[in-house]
Amino acid sequence: MHLGDLGGAFAAPHIEQLRKLVSKVLCTQSDFEEGIFRISERMLKRGQGMCGIFFCLHGPRSVKLTAVWECEQNSIRFYGSNGEKFKTITLDSSNDSQIAAA
Repeated sequence: MHLGDLGGAFAAPHIEQLRKLVSKVLCTQSDFEEGIFRISERMLKRGQGMCGIFFCLHGPRSVKLTAVWECEQNSIRFYGSNGEKFKTITLDSSNDSQIAAA
């Protein structure tokens, strides 16, 4: 499922900025060059509604780095290849500069 059209949950221009931010943070964490490795994403649902997006960067030698954007709190949690959380970013909905900086 392509997540570019999420209805009213997250506007299409913002999803691209969110993808760039997730890619930048995950690649920086493991010293990967951005844009080289595939990042998959899955919509997370609670009941009938969307509650977030799960991102997975598929790196070399089966390395997987993940991130979860949680829409209610508008935050992203980043996890290393060992499954430990290494960073949390809370996005300010009134100031999109955090996402635009990606």
